[in-house]
Amino acid sequence: MRTLLDKIHSAVTGDGKYKKYYPLYEMVDTFLYAPGDTSSGATHVRDAIDLKRVMITVVFALIPCFYMAMWNTGYQANAALAAMGLDTGTGWRWGVMHIFGLAANPENFASNIILGALYFFPIYIVCNIAGGFWEALFSVIRKHEINEGFLVTGSLIPLIVPPHIPLWQIALATSFGVVIGKEIFGGTGKNILNPALLTRAFLFFAYPSAISGNSVWVAVDGYSGATPLSLAAEGGINAVTAKYSWWDCFIGTIPGSLGETSTLACLIGAVVLIVTGIASWRIMVSILAGAFAIAIVLNGVGSATNPMMSVSPLWHLVMGGLAFGMVYMATDPVSSSMTPKGQYYYGALIGVMIILIRTVNPAYPEGVMLAILFGNVFAPIIDYFVMQANIKRRMVRSV
Repeated sequence: MRTLLDKIHSAVTGDGKYKKYYPLYEMVDTFLYAPGDTSSGATHVRDAIDLKRVMITVVFALIPCFYMAMWNTGYQANAALAAMGLDTGTGWRWGVMHIFGLAANPENFASNIILGALYFFPIYIVCNIAGGFWEALFSVIRKHEINEGFLVTGSLIPLIVPPHIPLWQIALATSFGVVIGKEIFGGTGKNILNPALLTRAFLFFAYPSAISGNSVWVAVDGYSGATPLSLAAEGGINAVTAKYSWWDCFIGTIPGSLGETSTLACLIGAVVLIVTGIASWRIMVSILAGAFAIAIVLNGVGSATNPMMSVSPLWHLVMGGLAFGMVYMATDPVSSSMTPKGQYYYGALIGVMIILIRTVNPAYPEGVMLAILFGNVFAPIIDYFVMQANIKRRMVRSV
């Protein structure tokens, strides 16, 4: 492989016949081997961290969510079929399951994980092919190297959609998120909105039937499986506890988006990101503080007509995508606040907005996506005012 790449090198560099395709060559070369180029000249700063290590660390922190995306998807489908008195489903996935000799048994680990993988990996592959295509195309047009910017986005998008989402919609939405959300602003490091959340927003507003309603969260045709958040919006916390315990929601054995259901998996990822210094703990803590504070206030106010007003902060944490958004989405270093003090304001704003959208607008019980996009828009303004305040303080001290 090394010899083959070395032979191709001359054709894609200098005056080579295929020099415009150098970004594609460089992508493959640096993925398989350490870069051969080294710095020379004056002394320069060296650091162990770079874009590739940042992206790989985030993907590593997502492994618990990958596991839950597969196991819980299979578990929910198998449990639904068992409840319907069936030991098998329909479609090509069940053809594969029959090859392995597996039936619809929610108590069988292999049945759950393999069936879930048959839903997760097609979405994951289509998403990365679509996003990778646009990354490569814009790199060739702009004549710069293909970076690892889509590595995380391509891992996040499959985790925030239902298992039954049509693959062509994933390809279209991913294209929108990458091109409109990032590439038109200059590519990786220059986007003002989180591309993965923009992808989900596109799906929500363009194809609401494929990403909302009780029938999309369990991978069984004709089966309706309400999420705890939708149950709370309809009948309050009592409607949730009649079907799920707080522990069920915390572990993630509930219907929902592929990788968002488990608060435990998200918290494990949070530990990895905080210890490695990749994500801001200030943002996570302030989101939690803002969400808990406004939830406590709304609990005190109460409402005879709005059951969401009675949902406690701890229940808000384990329902919907609050934990996932708090750990993996809001902490995006590009679209979030960069100043330490600004991160507190940014996180608190998102936390408050999540609960307000969930509670004040019962027709849309999940507020994480819109709240984080709202925070992305205000992040530069927050940083601006924080920096201006610091400048004023320094001027006063210098007088």
